[in-house]
Amino acid sequence: MTNLSFFFSIYIKFFFIMTPFFVASVFLSMTKGIEEKEKKHLAIKVTLAIAVACMIVLYFGKYIFELFGITLDAFRIGAGALLFLTAVDLVQKDVNTEVICKGDLAKHTVVPLAIPITVGPGTVGALMVMGAEMKSIMDVTIGSLALLSAIACVGFMLYLSGSIERIMGKSGLIVLSKVTGLILAALSAQIIFTGIKNFLA
Repeated sequence: MTNLSFFFSIYIKFFFIMTPFFVASVFLSMTKGIEEKEKKHLAIKVTLAIAVACMIVLYFGKYIFELFGITLDAFRIGAGALLFLTAVDLVQKDVNTEVICKGDLAKHTVVPLAIPITVGPGTVGALMVMGAEMKSIMDVTIGSLALLSAIACVGFMLYLSGSIERIMGKSGLIVLSKVTGLILAALSAQIIFTGIKNFLA
């Protein structure tokens, strides 16, 4: 696999495990009624919070394996199961339900917008597994760039969420959110099967 194909492969996985269309739907619900300028400012802050959280998990997740004596394949199975539950929840969730957060929205930049809405348990597990699989400096570099690119795309969606909603409509975001759930289910199954195959080998 060439570096470019590896980059896009990792990028696609990172992008979908962050459930971008569901995040955009929740973001629009939470920022309903506020000015577009304030909404864009909040989107930038949320993106930065997501980047910090994801990079910490990607770089330092493997040390948790060593600390608790957890094998990578055992964690693959556990993380895949969590990601599958996230996928099921995404398909079944009523994203029309309005999210109400009283007070200053800036206080909700990290929790709940960044964690756990974007970087939930399934996302954390998948990031830790992918981070542990990156052995060489080149893999880590490409993986980091792919993750930052995926986060930038999610942030761009949040920044332009008002325009995206006008173009696609709320129902369009809901459909894409459900499709994301199906892709996540397939990705989680692949992670679980890889863990089981390696565990039994």
